Amino acid sequence: MQQDSIKKSREKIVNRRNCLKLMGVFGLGLAVPTIIAKPAEGKLLDNLHSISRTRQLMGTIVTITIADSSRDKAEKNVEKAFAKITELEKIFNRHADNTPVSRLNQKGLLKDISPELADVLHQSAFYNYISKGAFDITVLPVLELYKKSYESTGSSPSLKQINEKMKLVNFENIKIDKQGVRLLKDGMQISLDGIAKGYIVDQAANLIKLNGIKYALINAGGDVRVIGGNGPDKAWKIGIKDPLGKREVTELFELNNGAVATSGNYENYFDKDKIHHHIIDTSTGDSPVQTISATVLAPTVMQADALSTSLFIHSPKDSINLAGSLSNIEALIIAKGGRKYRSSGWNNITK
Repeated sequence: MQQDSIKKSREKIVNRRNCLKLMGVFGLGLAVPTIIAKPAEGKLLDNLHSISRTRQLMGTIVTITIADSSRDKAEKNVEKAFAKITELEKIFNRHADNTPVSRLNQKGLLKDISPELADVLHQSAFYNYISKGAFDITVLPVLELYKKSYESTGSSPSLKQINEKMKLVNFENIKIDKQGVRLLKDGMQISLDGIAKGYIVDQAANLIKLNGIKYALINAGGDVRVIGGNGPDKAWKIGIKDPLGKREVTELFELNNGAVATSGNYENYFDKDKIHHHIIDTSTGDSPVQTISATVLAPTVMQADALSTSLFIHSPKDSINLAGSLSNIEALIIAKGGRKYRSSGWNNITK
């Protein structure tokens, strides 16, 4: 009876989480950041056709919107962008069998890595360095431990179990050279979830730009990339979800070019109190407790993706200092209790 009760409780948590994700993607304010379907005031041009398509990719809902004077051109580029996302997902998907990342996790060795995977691995090394180890793609064994523990017992793993898995977490034990990539400890595994989605969205956006599209938006489950606004002199309004649930959004700003991503303790969590979730502090083996939401505005989604995770792990003050040390980066940190920490230029972009 007790096991049945645990199972039913766990199913409710999972179903609620999936519901939150879907509702947020469609602009109901329950995922981060929310794209509100209302452009900022500006000049309206009747000769622009706005095409928007939504598909399930990368484990989330991806919406691509393109505005162009040619409807045919807009539609074709939406399809090309989705094709690019599908192509790249086959490289980075750790859940599917026989992808490069899943083979690396299974064997600890991958030869002849693609330029795309090599790029993301090198970028991961960069963010590991500037975040002083907060961003670490080798954290997967600890995440899997939490997942299995909650699935089987409904509670967190023991400290002994966590410490054992933490022995496998160290970016320095990844070796990348001409022979490929190797994980130097048996049992090591990587997750590129905190950076690959951003990279993929950026590549789709770059393809759209190369094909002459001036106005577009890609929203991959809250990882957002904007090209040229929603038409001439028309910005998109971006709403950041209120992590305390007191209102629909906690901050609004306009975006014509660039990217935004948010990491929050309410995105993917193991327990109903959201104490243990998908972000792990590699210095402790546990989820951070000081921050409940970290939003980064950056030129690319990959930057915003990796940095939002990094800033979530650091203390709010350290996070703002890190954001301030980087070019073209703005950040909003919401601490437990609701106190906000903003980078020096954040107030210049919000309304």
